[in-house]
Amino acid sequence: MSDKLLYGSEADLKDFESEEQRLSEDAGHIALLAQYDTTLRGYAEGSIIKGIVVRVTDSDVFVDIRFKSEGVIPREEFKEESELVPGTEIDVYLEQVENQDGQIILSKQRADFMRVWERIREAFEREEMVTGMITRRIKGGVVVDLFGIEAFLPGSQIDLRQVPDLDSLLGQKMEFKVIKVNKIRRNIVVSRRVVLEQERSKMRDEIIDTLEKGQSREGVVKNITDFGAFIDLGGVDGLLHITDMSWGRVNHPSEVVKLGQRVKVVVLDFNDKKERISLGMKQLTKHPWEDVAAKYPEGTRITGKVVSITDYGVFVEIAQGVEGLIHISEMSWTQHIKHPSQLVTVGQEVEAVVLKLDPENEKISLGLKQNQPDPWSNIEDELPVGSKVKGEIRNLAAFGAFIEIKEGVDGLIHVSDMSWTKKINHPSEALKKGDQVECIVLAIDKEKRRISLSMKHLMDDPWDSVASEYPAGKEVKVTIARLLDRGAVIELGTGVEGFIPMSKLTTESIKHPSEAFKAGDEVPAVVTEIDVNARKMTLSVVDYFKNKEDAEWKSYLEAHKPKPTTLGDVVRIEGE
Repeated sequence: MSDKLLYGSEADLKDFESEEQRLSEDAGHIALLAQYDTTLRGYAEGSIIKGIVVRVTDSDVFVDIRFKSEGVIPREEFKEESELVPGTEIDVYLEQVENQDGQIILSKQRADFMRVWERIREAFEREEMVTGMITRRIKGGVVVDLFGIEAFLPGSQIDLRQVPDLDSLLGQKMEFKVIKVNKIRRNIVVSRRVVLEQERSKMRDEIIDTLEKGQSREGVVKNITDFGAFIDLGGVDGLLHITDMSWGRVNHPSEVVKLGQRVKVVVLDFNDKKERISLGMKQLTKHPWEDVAAKYPEGTRITGKVVSITDYGVFVEIAQGVEGLIHISEMSWTQHIKHPSQLVTVGQEVEAVVLKLDPENEKISLGLKQNQPDPWSNIEDELPVGSKVKGEIRNLAAFGAFIEIKEGVDGLIHVSDMSWTKKINHPSEALKKGDQVECIVLAIDKEKRRISLSMKHLMDDPWDSVASEYPAGKEVKVTIARLLDRGAVIELGTGVEGFIPMSKLTTESIKHPSEAFKAGDEVPAVVTEIDVNARKMTLSVVDYFKNKEDAEWKSYLEAHKPKPTTLGDVVRIEGE
């Protein structure tokens, strides 16, 4: 400086100082630029750098990245309010060092994506599980939040089976496997099904290794059919048959279990490879028949529900797994029941009495009519033998007629007890249904509940006096009642019938009595034989005329001269 002053003018000195100051300022600028260059060294557009939040407005967030100016990020890119506090250090993505306004363009959202994307890519390549939350439903599946990035979970990859209600999954955190990535399109596809299949396979191996008969296990109802339900034991399915669901009656498996329900079962059996597993549910509870004898001794009055109706009776459930039969004969003392449905319906509550118990064969006989007084209990006092009764003919059978004497009590009039004198082949020959008749009580069998009745005993037996009134050799006038192939049946005035053989009717040559006689003809005869015990009387017209005038005999023969007989006549006569 002093040398310059020695050889230069004052003006030159001022110029020198000015130049020196300018050079000094330029050096400062260069140093500052060098500082900036050092600060941004390693930063490049498209990279993630650290920044500090310095200022927040309604629309923007200003971030210091130690550059000549602050970077600007739209506030909407910040998901957490805690990141908007000034002084907070955050990761940002450097999109542009300086735009036309001289601002640094940053992105918080892209920085988050770049950071998470790397984690997802590594999980995809290593086939690792990632944790995410199902946030919302979209067409074809749901959206999963993975570390702040949205991924697509197709409906087919949500579970091992169809999920009926996808809304129930919203907000749930689960493990997923990344099955597809596309960075350019920012497309991520995940699967929950793959995770479940791996878990299922692992659990299946564990279950198969430890499966034993008699084990109690928990499972989920996977499918319901008409014959049972398939239970997922965790990788392996077992069949819970309808007969092993409950000790009680089950009409359909859906009455006991529901789809997706978690149930406890016991292993009943399985094949060698443990592929077909039989399960039971009722076996977890006590067999209901173990204490039946103590709980329901004979004579016990019980209340139960009608569960089934058959032609021969009804089944009543008196406890779960314990059913008794009310036979149709035990339903009423008084009503004539053709089918049990006349009295009860399925589901009806009934009161019954235990009649017989067979625990070994799991059978209980019940009675419904025992709730009412037995009309046969004092029948011998009410209807003593020999008493006269009146009733309505309820039914006709081949062997007799049933008479309702009183409500619930019927008696039988056998065909042999309908008439002393007439041979009745069928009760309809003398009676019809609905007739009111009087009878005499002949006998009572209280144990078998039978009463024998008689119509003919209302009057004296005419055969008691036949022997004295019609001794052998007595001549009588008789009327032909009907004609048979072998002779004629005649009727005496007392109602007693006798028989005249065809050879004793006439001496004329005839093949059938109808050729010379007809019903209603009056003929003379003589009693030739009588058997009171067998109730038989034989008479003869020919013998009657042995001691008579020839004129009388000729007159008789003239009155009964044979005439040609057609087949129609024979049929008609036989029908009479």
